[in-house]
Amino acid sequence: MISEIQFNKEIDLIISNAIREDVGDGDHSSLACIPEIEMGKAKLLVKDEGILAGVDFAIKVFEYVDPAITVDVKITDGTPVKYGDVAFYVSGSSQSILKAERLVLNAMQRMSAIATKTHQFVKLLEGTGTKILDTRKTTPGIRALEKWAVKIGGGENHRFALYDMIMLKDNHIDFAGGITKAIEKTKQYLIDHTLDLKIIVEARNLDEIKEILQTSGVYRILIDNFDYEDTQKAVAMIGDTCLTESSGGINEKTVRKYAECGVDFISSGALTHSVYNLDLSLKAV
Repeated sequence: MISEIQFNKEIDLIISNAIREDVGDGDHSSLACIPEIEMGKAKLLVKDEGILAGVDFAIKVFEYVDPAITVDVKITDGTPVKYGDVAFYVSGSSQSILKAERLVLNAMQRMSAIATKTHQFVKLLEGTGTKILDTRKTTPGIRALEKWAVKIGGGENHRFALYDMIMLKDNHIDFAGGITKAIEKTKQYLIDHTLDLKIIVEARNLDEIKEILQTSGVYRILIDNFDYEDTQKAVAMIGDTCLTESSGGINEKTVRKYAECGVDFISSGALTHSVYNLDLSLKAV
């Protein structure tokens, strides 16, 4: 996974690019009718139910827009919220609050939705020992936010991007000439480039599981689109050789059954690509 320094750089880039995109040469609506010296206060109002996420990000946004703004946090990230709750109060320049408003709301609404969905999966997996993972099926440009939200919801991050873990999927295997060739070429590549990256290999059937197990150095096997019976067989075959991960269309109705097959992880793109924003508003007080 990426380091904390790298992650913070990603967050900084998201904020600077979003403000550039939204504000441009100025928030002319605010500039036209609100004096520069005008001070104001607003509250982040919850109008939905779920898991709150993005409060810490909001603080970073306000600080970027205007370091003089103060944020009085009432509800922290990862906390269940309901209609009528107030997450925080923000005070300072009225122009600055309005400049940051849309980015704060857009981010918090989506992050809260992702945290809420992740939390639902985590609850469904309680007692199994299986952990829920996100994927790279994220919104371009804001991956760091969406993966942050998964963590807030109690899930685990898969690799952040293409550069921090090796994942040999079906197309890699086919283009490389088969599983064994793909793995051996990858291991040599890591040696040649002095890279220390974990290797995950996708298996499409039990025969591919057997072939993967004949080669050492695999960190985790991705048991992709298997039914329950074959997943149990795959887990038994793999044993303690490496970690196991199920994926492929797994949802709230099926996640528990796959976990009960004994896999270490279940990955779901739905955590980030199939959510409905939590309803939040920033209101002047």
